[in-house]
Amino acid sequence: MLAALPSELAEYESWRVDVVLDDLNVPYELQHKPMNELSGVWQRTAMLAAVWVTEPDVLLLDEPTNHLDLHRIALLQSWLAALPRDVPVVITSHDRAFLDATTNRALFLRAETSRVFQLPYTAAHIALDEADAADERRFANDLNKVQQLRKQAAKLKNVGINSGSDLLLTKTKQLNERAAKMEAAAKPAHQERSAGDIRLVNSGTHAKALITLDDVSVETPDGGLLYKTGQKWISQGDRIVLLGANGTGKTQLIKKIQRALQGVDDIVRCAPSIVPAYSDQHLSQLSDTGTPMNTVIGQFDIGDRRARGVLAGAGITIQMQDTKIGALSGGQKARLAMLILRLKNPNFYLLDEPTNHLNIEGQEALEDELITHNATCLLVSHDRSFLRYVGNRFWWINGKVLEEVDSPENFLSHEMGSK
Repeated sequence: MLAALPSELAEYESWRVDVVLDDLNVPYELQHKPMNELSGVWQRTAMLAAVWVTEPDVLLLDEPTNHLDLHRIALLQSWLAALPRDVPVVITSHDRAFLDATTNRALFLRAETSRVFQLPYTAAHIALDEADAADERRFANDLNKVQQLRKQAAKLKNVGINSGSDLLLTKTKQLNERAAKMEAAAKPAHQERSAGDIRLVNSGTHAKALITLDDVSVETPDGGLLYKTGQKWISQGDRIVLLGANGTGKTQLIKKIQRALQGVDDIVRCAPSIVPAYSDQHLSQLSDTGTPMNTVIGQFDIGDRRARGVLAGAGITIQMQDTKIGALSGGQKARLAMLILRLKNPNFYLLDEPTNHLNIEGQEALEDELITHNATCLLVSHDRSFLRYVGNRFWWINGKVLEEVDSPENFLSHEMGSK
């Protein structure tokens, strides 16, 4: 942060750094640690702090909420809200709730004609859909007029030929020319180029409870008790969102269930018919040294041709299919990970931050698939829009207990307003 300040300010006004560190609740023991020893949350916090301390005249923020927990997203939202009104801010983000809270204009980039609306993201997206629908209706109406003109021209042509009228033949030509001009001027409505479908399945099972937690103790790596689960069940069609602040033990419960699914741990009971699929927030199930093609063929007996087809359907183009996974973008890796999950034909998904690397289109596709196929899942997500839309049950790690709540709103209010 000191390096971000001009040298004279760094020398005489280093107190600015202390103020911002305090604003961001950065523990003293972290303030002098090398960046490469910090977690992703604290690295992102440090990067934002280095911008914050300079009191900038303009802000360009590229995915600023990546790796941040809800409390730090709330701090960032508050800071942006407190900026002078004449400081322009340009944000790219896949966090729809964050965009709604921090923006007042939305620019949708398109190859032909980009569109801008004086609205936050969600309202702007609705306006964009309405504008596209109006364009579609206008295009259909224009094509209908063209068709009618050509029908009239054809009738006039027949009358002109039968009567030998040069005037009618001239009018026929004029009508055809007018139809051609109208057709050339008609613009089809924008069609979004899909980055690839995210299709999930939910294979059958007769078990009523897929997962049973019988007052399981969830502990820190060194054995300290974090909380107890009480009696909990995950049944078919449950889309359970696991809520809790950073450090409360969400990942520990996910890992405990994952170990049980692998047969390593019998503390969590799993139905014999369960077919699980697991994806963590770092996509560690993917090897950076492998290729998408080798990864799919190596795990599933589907043949080269079908493998290339399903990869292309997931947004992994032919050119990318033989590229090292480490060279793919985060979104491409996420789509590959979701494809591999689907090919396992599971009946239970264990998803840790599944939207981390997905763009908004990908998030919405995943939401629709989970709901349309009535997928059973336990998931962790900091994406407020995603968890609100997908979840039909909510477990909150509240103190030393895991309690079921009707809605995530109390938890979100607590986290977004906590200090």
